[in-house]
Amino acid sequence: MGVNVIYKTKATATGGRDGAARSEDGSVDVKLVVPKEMGGPGGDGANPEKLFAAGYSACFLGAMKAVSGKEGVKVPQDATVTAEVGFGPREEGGYGITVDLLVNLPGVDRAEGEKLMHAAHEVCPYSNATRNNVDVGLTLA
Repeated sequence: MGVNVIYKTKATATGGRDGAARSEDGSVDVKLVVPKEMGGPGGDGANPEKLFAAGYSACFLGAMKAVSGKEGVKVPQDATVTAEVGFGPREEGGYGITVDLLVNLPGVDRAEGEKLMHAAHEVCPYSNATRNNVDVGLTLA
């Protein structure tokens, strides 16, 4: 069950949740802030959950485009995917995340949209990484 890696990148975090994170090429360079809900000061800045939500939503939309030809469903130009990431303590101990993906495919038949969304969920790297480990909800708007 190996991965034939065709691309790699690196990012380095300093200071943890109240520090900064930067990609090796500098295209991502963010200040990290602990949200008030998690006991931090809140305010301007990102956090790991925001970054995960951005990555998952972009990747999932890309996965829909990748499978659209095979599924016979065209992804409209104005399609969107919104990822809502939750964070909290797990019953088993430690902390976990949840993800809810809201897929918006304007003008696409509902049954066709559902088919495309579920096909994308089978190939999306984020979906594969989280499968059987993170509760991921799929909703077609």
